[in-house]
Amino acid sequence: MASIEDFEHLDIRVGTILTAEPFPQARKPAYRLTIDFGAALGIKRSSAQIVARYTPQMLVGRQVLAVVNFPPRQIGPFISEVLTLGVPDDSGAVVLLAPERNVPNGGRVY
Repeated sequence: MASIEDFEHLDIRVGTILTAEPFPQARKPAYRLTIDFGAALGIKRSSAQIVARYTPQMLVGRQVLAVVNFPPRQIGPFISEVLTLGVPDDSGAVVLLAPERNVPNGGRVY
């Protein structure tokens, strides 16, 4: 069982998607996201397998939650710096996690 200390090791922040582009080199359909996490963290990149529910146009300007303290991960020719969070729906398509209303970029989940 996980402890509260385990949870405290995760740094989950809110950011706003600046760009969303198809990522044809990924093994599974995905987008390359550029996300603004505010002044403290800056702009980070993420690969996200969310093409079943979202178009790039739907994503730009949307706030999302992401784990920002995992090590970067090489995905084909792309370095994914953060893990964008989502939950699968009944069909297995990922639905993004986001705050219920806009909050400042870089806000931490506690």
